[in-house]
Amino acid sequence: MDVRIGVVQTTKEIDIELAAGTDRAEIRAAIDAALADDDNVLWLTDRSGRDIAVPASKIAYIELGSPDNERRIGFGAS
Repeated sequence: MDVRIGVVQTTKEIDIELAAGTDRAEIRAAIDAALADDDNVLWLTDRSGRDIAVPASKIAYIELGSPDNERRIGFGAS
């Protein structure tokens, strides 16, 4: 599953690819808990085992990708 985090006052995004067995409900709960207070920090672990911390006060938005990590590339119609 991919997570994309928009950061306030910048056009850059943080893209994190989570491990294959990551539970979507647990990630949503962690996001909700972090966003409950500006003093909180959202901690996520990517598929390589690196820990990423983002202060809640700096989060503009968060996108959760599809659970199966399906990426479509190209211009073909489906």
